[in-house]
Amino acid sequence: MKVLFIGGNGNISWNCTQEALKKGYEVWVLNRDSGSVMRRELPREVHKLKADIGNPNSVKNIIKDLKFDVVADFICFTEEQAKTDIELYGKICKQFIFISTASAYQKPLGATPITESTPLKNPYWLYSRNKIACEELFFKEYREKDFPITVVRPSHTYDTIIPAAMGSSGWTNSARMLAGKPIILHGDGTTLWTLTHAKDFAAAFVALLGNEAAIGNAFHITGDEWLTWRQISQCVANALGAPNPKFICVPSETIAQKNPDLGAGLLGDKAWCAIFDNSKIKKFATGWRAKIPFSEGIKQTIDWFMENKERQKINAELDAFLDSFHL
Repeated sequence: MKVLFIGGNGNISWNCTQEALKKGYEVWVLNRDSGSVMRRELPREVHKLKADIGNPNSVKNIIKDLKFDVVADFICFTEEQAKTDIELYGKICKQFIFISTASAYQKPLGATPITESTPLKNPYWLYSRNKIACEELFFKEYREKDFPITVVRPSHTYDTIIPAAMGSSGWTNSARMLAGKPIILHGDGTTLWTLTHAKDFAAAFVALLGNEAAIGNAFHITGDEWLTWRQISQCVANALGAPNPKFICVPSETIAQKNPDLGAGLLGDKAWCAIFDNSKIKKFATGWRAKIPFSEGIKQTIDWFMENKERQKINAELDAFLDSFHL
């Protein structure tokens, strides 16, 4: 099978590349090849295509003579980009996989666990609404023009990011733990959350590649382990060797009022319990289950950050904002 990953060396997509290679697939990757220390290196056997995804003409020139069984786009975020995907890849692949997001599911949730039939509606977060718009466009093309779409919705999948209740998934909160500074938790820190290691995600994802029955369907791929944000933060602290973190709990609405940008992702995602029913993907990925508990997976992530000082960058603006809750 011949597959093309748009992205291919990111937090989620690198593990999908590895898993596809293990299956013996011919793997192609298209990206800018920026050489960032936050990206993993691709194996030699990957066919690399270098292009700026923001310049469709450059992509068109590179892929014009190529055909693929599957094209999967990990970096499509807007309806305009989705339109470009349809134009670029609609005639060169038998299946197109769009990486959406589980944050697209209804907020606030009407019921748990979340299934693929849970409505898509997020009035809080533009990122999620953009992903919903992409899904709607792709499925419209499927219904009207047989565009071979499969949608996959990850939920907070980690490998080269460090899950954090507040702010980015970089090093800032870890640096605060190491320095003995307080960690800010939304609400009372007991919101249940689902984290998925990218290796587990990839093992299920590859079962959808080339699967005709998956066309016209949407799937979420998540772990079955549920942790509170206090537990998640404690696991990160343990992995860092700073097992006694200080926590300050702040109402989500207060955080959103002080910082609307952070608040959008909080009220649009992390402030709600996220518990998923993975029955659908398990029917397609026979025998699959998420195997890596967060307490183990986060140790691998922390080790990866520790390997290179350049990965341990602190967001000074975020750090100052988090300080504002205890000064």
